Amino acid sequence: MADLTPLDEKLAEVLGLAQAAQDTTAHVAGMEDAGDFREQLMGMGEDAAETERRTDAHVDTLEGRKTAIREKAAETKSEAADMREAYLEGEEEALDGFEFLTMAEAGELGHWEIVQTMARTLGDGAVSELSDWAVKVQRRHFEGVRASSLKLAETEAGG
Repeated sequence: MADLTPLDEKLAEVLGLAQAAQDTTAHVAGMEDAGDFREQLMGMGEDAAETERRTDAHVDTLEGRKTAIREKAAETKSEAADMREAYLEGEEEALDGFEFLTMAEAGELGHWEIVQTMARTLGDGAVSELSDWAVKVQRRHFEGVRASSLKLAETEAGG
């Protein structure tokens, strides 16, 4: 496997997280009481697919490291799927799904902010541009799932 730079490793992680996010949003959309949030979840899934596309397009420019980055991304996707399955095993209600999404989106936001900082520090304009876009998307996702979680919690509590 090619030696990856720390930035390459983080790009692989965000690529894998974007891939996992598509499956996770679809999973949560199928849970009980998720009907009011399906449009939001489908939009998040589309954003995750766009994030994957943009990140993978950048990876295509990295001669000699593409395969290693994509292998690490697959590993990250698998780990994220394992976490989702462990957290949501036996859970059917959307609130549980949104609780998981709140953690997942916070994690994605944090990863992208790390990529953004590394890219700026290294003067990598292409990754800076990509990460600036992705950080905005992830902040929107985090705030959206947080608000939805609180709305579901209020409903569940009888409010």
